[in-house]
Amino acid sequence: MAPLQMPLSPKDAIFLVTFPGLEAALAEEARSKGFRQPRAVPGGVTIGGGWPEVWRANLWLRGASRVLVRVGRFPASHLATLDDRARALPWAELLRPETPFRVVAECHSSRLYHSGAVAERVTRAIHAATGGQEAADGLRVLVRMSENICTISLDTSGEPLHRRGFKQAIGPAPLRETMAALFLQQCGYRGEEPLVDPMCGAGTLVLEAADQVARLNPGRERSFAFEGLVSFDPAAWAAMRGVRRVPRTGILCYGSDRDAGAVAMATANAARAGLSGFTAFQTLPISAAAPPPGPPGLVMINPPYGTRLAEDSDLRPLYQTLGRVLRDRFAGWRVGLVTSEPRLAAATALPFLAPGPPVPHGGLRVNLYRTTPLLA
Repeated sequence: MAPLQMPLSPKDAIFLVTFPGLEAALAEEARSKGFRQPRAVPGGVTIGGGWPEVWRANLWLRGASRVLVRVGRFPASHLATLDDRARALPWAELLRPETPFRVVAECHSSRLYHSGAVAERVTRAIHAATGGQEAADGLRVLVRMSENICTISLDTSGEPLHRRGFKQAIGPAPLRETMAALFLQQCGYRGEEPLVDPMCGAGTLVLEAADQVARLNPGRERSFAFEGLVSFDPAAWAAMRGVRRVPRTGILCYGSDRDAGAVAMATANAARAGLSGFTAFQTLPISAAAPPPGPPGLVMINPPYGTRLAEDSDLRPLYQTLGRVLRDRFAGWRVGLVTSEPRLAAATALPFLAPGPPVPHGGLRVNLYRTTPLLA
């Protein structure tokens, strides 16, 4: 079956969801990977294209949290109008009868303010067109009422895209893989230099970097909701998924942590991801961290912030030690540090550039602090 054409304008039909504050970084990633007309908007990035671009976005993009396809947008101030317009959408060309679905609605500043009633009308429209059934774990149909405009989208990802499919062991307060990937990108990391994380925990930053060195697709180990759509072509998808790029050689990503259990988790996660040959882990305190042999690269760290871990401890000595180790031993290396506390970043005495916008993370707002290559 040939992929169907997108039912809306190719300029904005595909919406890549990301964290507020990281829209520009995701737009840059989409642009670097050849997606058409990426445009950063609040909460994400719009791109042009059809169903193959939807598949590629899910498979290729490291920073997108979800990939949505906008299938309808129209004014609706009354339930009767919503019912008529929802029934007019080409549901039978989108959803298979055997694909369960779930309508999720939210309403803001609209005459239609009852999300349950809005979801019910769209659910009826889909069932009438396809005969499909609702299910709690079904493909999500997202309905947003805002200023009396109804926008209906399909969540083509299913499970959030940070769930790559191979990281089973996690430690406390981890970065999501998608956020880690965009922070790495903002530090200029492209998989062409070594990376060191001296507080690696379960290895998220190290694995995201090593994935780029190995030139692997982040979505290689998982399934996606779009596989249940009418437009899905198994043969074309198999061909797209089967493309492999030659990995870069001679580059390793290094992680260390004072917690032997965390190092064991990181090592196991790397093995499941097929990245053992691109990573090296060891148990070390931050005071013993040292650069590996070879050219300089990027030191990337997500240390404790104080508000989520070690709440009763003063973390300034930890950050002071970190800064001293990096200044004394890592000349020529760039540094990227993620923290919610500007005072802790300042405690490192590292020459940080002005931070980017704060990004929501686990009930906090974190910033990425970056340096240029450290001077000897």
